[in-house]
Amino acid sequence: MNHLVIIGAVWPEPNSTAAGNRMLQLIALFQKQDYEITFLCSAMPSDFSFDLSTISVNTQTIQLNNSSFDIIIKELNPDVVLFDRFMIEEQYGWRVIEQCPNALRILDTEDLHFLRKAREVAFKQNRELVFEDYISDVFKREIASIYRCDLTLLISEYEMQLAAESFKIDASILYYLPFLSEEININVPKFEERNHFISIGNFLHEPNWQTVLQLKKQWKSIKKQLPEAELHVYGAYVSEKAKQLHNEKEGFLIKGRAKSVADVYAKAKVLLAPIPYGAGLKGKLFEAMQLGLPSVTTKMGAEGMNGVLDWNGFITSDENEFVEKAVELYTNKSIWKTVQKNGYEIIEKRFKKELFASDFITKVAHIQEHLKTHRNQNFLGQILQHQNLQSTKYMSKWIEAKNS
Repeated sequence: MNHLVIIGAVWPEPNSTAAGNRMLQLIALFQKQDYEITFLCSAMPSDFSFDLSTISVNTQTIQLNNSSFDIIIKELNPDVVLFDRFMIEEQYGWRVIEQCPNALRILDTEDLHFLRKAREVAFKQNRELVFEDYISDVFKREIASIYRCDLTLLISEYEMQLAAESFKIDASILYYLPFLSEEININVPKFEERNHFISIGNFLHEPNWQTVLQLKKQWKSIKKQLPEAELHVYGAYVSEKAKQLHNEKEGFLIKGRAKSVADVYAKAKVLLAPIPYGAGLKGKLFEAMQLGLPSVTTKMGAEGMNGVLDWNGFITSDENEFVEKAVELYTNKSIWKTVQKNGYEIIEKRFKKELFASDFITKVAHIQEHLKTHRNQNFLGQILQHQNLQSTKYMSKWIEAKNS
């Protein structure tokens, strides 16, 4: 039996974040191939962390900058190690190389952090993004991490294109693996059985907070045309500044954590997501399509999701048009039903699990079988490993000595 070790940035919270759902999907892919799985993490679990033992995943707490990890990983002796985001690879990658040199190393980016950072800088400076925005310290760290690993998972077609075409990263070390859908729920409440608008997103994620601020600006115009409508804003880890936006009279309601996304989506008529910047795929929009909830979003929100297919609602980055389309979708039953079907089609043709599961496992097995050749072709990765072992390694050892 093959053994996969996942080193997590946090313990998965599938009811709080799209990243939590993504992690459970990856676990399921490997379990389907009879992998034994161990999840390691240095973070403290929260009240909302998923109990991995319920799906037969072993867990163990590890320490940052501590050689105790070397003993743990050597004893586990994994065939495959998956790093959850590039920061985790920086922390533990060199230790894995030293203790388990023959383990296949996979990086799951979740989304490209340097892309999100570049867009955030441009957004906050109220200007268009330019190429130089990409070339940040985060960019250098993340690209180096990609090269050091045997395979990197990218969740968005846009990010695959960016990595391969703009930054000339060899396709042999990149793999497109988006959110995966196992089924579509078409037995959902009808148009006339629904009321109100909804927005959802973890408040710890800065793009989600900026989305709420965008909604606050636009809501009065929507409310003026639809006086009976309310906007229900859901999201885990509500901040005090978010709570201050709650206004019963305006119908702008900060609801906090949703116990069940499916339940709150079933009651709502339209999802609003004026996402100003970000990266990767947007879990809220993916789930909306799965659950038959039409949406109005921006080009940034829909990026990498619908390809050439018609959207599950409307896409616009113009504030006035956003309001217009929100009202139109909320009031026009015919359009609403048509775009709901668009969403089902996007899921069926672009995110169905069967489209990716077998090919992904075949890719992993092929690299394992030809690991030496694969690594020799990625000579830049070997160079960066050498440099990393001389810098990150000794910084970590210095911190460990300092702490002791």
